[in-house]
Amino acid sequence: MNVEEFRNYCLSFKGAHEGMPFEGFFHHSRSILVMYVKEKMFCFFNLDKFDSCTIKCRSENIEGLKIKYDSIEKPFNLSPKYWISVGFNGDVPDELLKSLVHDSYHLVVQGLSKKEQEELINN
Repeated sequence: MNVEEFRNYCLSFKGAHEGMPFEGFFHHSRSILVMYVKEKMFCFFNLDKFDSCTIKCRSENIEGLKIKYDSIEKPFNLSPKYWISVGFNGDVPDELLKSLVHDSYHLVVQGLSKKEQEELINN
């Protein structure tokens, strides 16, 4: 999957939008594209490198995924209890990657207030 296909997949979820909140920070973080639902992030990746993404994950699944797939690791600068980093040039098939991103989106939606969830459904 290339960067545009991945970006479009992330944006295909209801209410998903993107932003680059780190442009004013360190040089290496200027090209980080963040995918949001409402104002909560569910995925982010480096547009220039496009070598991995960081996504939210069910904590009970993380250890098993890390054991099974070498390219699934702890995330940079986020809680390894709730987030994983998935390498794109490794052993994770595209369908599994899509499933993990889908789950990440839904985990974030479940954490939204009832009002925000209703707004997503009604828009």
